[in-house]
Amino acid sequence: AAAGLSYVGGYVINTYKSYDHFLQDKYALLPAVIIICVAVVMFIIGLIGCCATFRESRVGLGLFLAIILVIFIAEVSAFVLGFVYREKVKTDVQGTMRSVFEKYDGANAESIVVNYLQEQLRCCGVKNYSDWTTTQWFNSTGNNSVPLSCCRQDTKNCTGRLDQPQEL
Repeated sequence: AAAGLSYVGGYVINTYKSYDHFLQDKYALLPAVIIICVAVVMFIIGLIGCCATFRESRVGLGLFLAIILVIFIAEVSAFVLGFVYREKVKTDVQGTMRSVFEKYDGANAESIVVNYLQEQLRCCGVKNYSDWTTTQWFNSTGNNSVPLSCCRQDTKNCTGRLDQPQEL
């Protein structure tokens, strides 16, 4: 389990590099760091449990049980906090994404990240393609179109025009 959590934490940190413009908060990587720390603690606790079992130590097994109970209580608390604050996280991420979309010009670093995100997630805009209608880029192009990264991958000759929403 500790090895699996270490892998997940490392994967999240590695994947973060692709989306760091959307997650400008310096605490965005905190969950990944916590996962890696939990993996290290789990390894140590597992070692204590194995040693206590091997030596048939009542004190060691009691300590192992107490640690497992504390971990269970912490997991339940984390679940409850995640459930309670899910809307705040959603609102914060959407706000940050909207600000990045506002900076889109087709050439800057934010634009590359927006294009990558839309292609990878097969989406257009924060909620849908109509989000683009309020951006400076949309107004400056003057042709009522969204970026080509909004186009469906299976369509050919997509122009990104809003009068052909089936292609987006």
